Amino acid sequence: MAMPAEPGRPKRSETVKLRELAYESIIDKLLAREFVPGQFLSQRQLVEVTGLPLGAIREIIPRLESEGLLTSLPQRGIQIAIVDIHLIREAFQFRLVMEKEAVALFTRTASDAAIARMRKEHEDLLAKALQGALTDEEVAAAQQLDWSMHNAFIEAMNNQIIYDAYKVNSVKTRLISQDRYTIEGRVAPVMREHLKIIDAIERRDVTAAVEALSEHINNAKVLALTV
Repeated sequence: MAMPAEPGRPKRSETVKLRELAYESIIDKLLAREFVPGQFLSQRQLVEVTGLPLGAIREIIPRLESEGLLTSLPQRGIQIAIVDIHLIREAFQFRLVMEKEAVALFTRTASDAAIARMRKEHEDLLAKALQGALTDEEVAAAQQLDWSMHNAFIEAMNNQIIYDAYKVNSVKTRLISQDRYTIEGRVAPVMREHLKIIDAIERRDVTAAVEALSEHINNAKVLALTV
């Protein structure tokens, strides 16, 4: 017979839900720049900004620390990951390892319709960028398109372990881009680099697709290291 929950203590399912809410809330605030790289916070401050219980916050701190998104420092509190050369090199190396295999599989298996849709989205945004200054909404759409193409490659692998690890690394690369550079003012060259990858995918040329993707990722890494 199942033992009743202790009075005043949330059931296990509720505890898990609160823990996941706490995790997602902190990730969302990182990406929204409500927390910035290198910032120090206390557990109480995290409770205040997330509106979630202290217990849930305490439980997800080790997970975020193991993922390299924050560090607990005695007497100082919790520090958001610092964007430095070490983080940049590791995050982009991870992207290369994962995405080269992913784009190779995508090139072999993606439907013609999916590839055609991807091409049209990129060509439409490139045309707008070449016409003049983009609106904030169009820049945001370009950034979303950038992320969605890379996610599509990873999703083609249909591997939850890889997807989860890539998702964590994506948070790091977004922190890097926010701290070092943004897509604003770079929409046209980014779209051209993507279209070079798409050209190779359309031809089902795995080698060319991997090479174009590697060049694209390395260009972003160089920019992050030099800005």
